[in-house]
Amino acid sequence: MHSDPVWAQLFAEIAAIQTLLANALQRRLPPPLSLSGFGVLDRLARSAAPSNPSQLASAFQVTKGAMTNTLRRLETAGFVRISIDPADARGRIISLLPAGLAARDAAMAAITPHMTALTSALPRHQARMVVPLLEQLRLWLDKNRPPPHSDRHD
Repeated sequence: MHSDPVWAQLFAEIAAIQTLLANALQRRLPPPLSLSGFGVLDRLARSAAPSNPSQLASAFQVTKGAMTNTLRRLETAGFVRISIDPADARGRIISLLPAGLAARDAAMAAITPHMTALTSALPRHQARMVVPLLEQLRLWLDKNRPPPHSDRHD
């Protein structure tokens, strides 16, 4: 690693922000949603087409097993449908159900006051200045992802 301590400080700040934000959001989500379940519902709600478990696992950087667990909980709650892919009988297609969209919308309503309070603590012009840097970092990290490990415990 480069000897300049600013890199360690940058990554430590990003990690701390991620942890604090994830905890704050999780506490505000209506049951039975977890943060990972909310993320899947939100992604499906914003997508024009259904997804498969592998695509979702890759997007969220978790193992296929971890994603399957999240999807099964969402299916049990009646939020998604897991069906056989007509193009490949071994594959599965994940579709958002109306109850899943309603759960996602309820979760958005529950976290919006916290996010609004957060935006009042950081002036918009400062947020706009940091977004390009964070986007550049995310794009580099996404492009240089290490191969997944099937033995990880996410």
